[in-house]
Amino acid sequence: MDALIEELIKLAFAEDVGAGDVTTLCCVPPEARGTARLIIREDGVLAGVGMARRIFDLSGQDLRMDVYMEDGSDVKKGDVAFTVEGNIRSLLQSERIVLNVMQRMSGIATTTRRYVREIKDTGARVLDTRKTMPGMRLMDKEAVRLGGGVNHRVGLFDMILLKDNHIDFAGGIANAVSCARSYLATHKLKMNIEIEVRSLDELDQVMAVGGVDRIMLDNFSVADTRTAVRKIGGRYETESSGGITLENIRTYAVTGVDYISVGALTHSVKGLDMSLKAVCNEGRHSK
Repeated sequence: MDALIEELIKLAFAEDVGAGDVTTLCCVPPEARGTARLIIREDGVLAGVGMARRIFDLSGQDLRMDVYMEDGSDVKKGDVAFTVEGNIRSLLQSERIVLNVMQRMSGIATTTRRYVREIKDTGARVLDTRKTMPGMRLMDKEAVRLGGGVNHRVGLFDMILLKDNHIDFAGGIANAVSCARSYLATHKLKMNIEIEVRSLDELDQVMAVGGVDRIMLDNFSVADTRTAVRKIGGRYETESSGGITLENIRTYAVTGVDYISVGALTHSVKGLDMSLKAVCNEGRHSK
């Protein structure tokens, strides 16, 4: 996974810098050194400091960070999260990549923290989904974790999740579960099986078949969720999914479900406002 992140950062530099940062090249001497600081512009949860370090490390120059606020910290407008010192050309070429990553990650962490706080005194936990920015999933999921949420599967390779289309194409719930268990046995794999149900009738079918680890209650009403949790009776983990908002998550949490998945943590998040600003010495950079 680390290799994927490194490739993403390299791609970001290639995309942004291209054949050369002509603005910086025309006005900043190649050996000039300076300092910039990451300033928080609104209250929230900080995420992406570790990623910023990796971006600076891959900038091609020796950039040194002094970190004052760690990932997962509650931040307020005006806070300085870190300073970074080194070659000014590299600082300027890294600036937008760092901000794009940190603003998105901090926005996700801030949103996640709000959902987590809504249900903190219940037994339910907030889950993320695969509704992430292509290429940035690992960063998005790390931001969810920093906000207090729980990561669901990373991708299609680390958990079996039998959703409606899988069930329909497989010929029904019994066939889908049987195929899943057979596949794991044949390939000597140990991973959980989760199955999505769309109604209490489908839940009854799963309960009759068994052989799964978690049951996802997809777009269930609060009343049906309560009924489903009572029917399951702790024999399988439960997950509520679909239509979950900050306004209704608590009503689902108190039904007794174990997990509540929220696509909005990552699919439509608002970035946290911040900026990377030069620290000037009498208005001039050092040479």
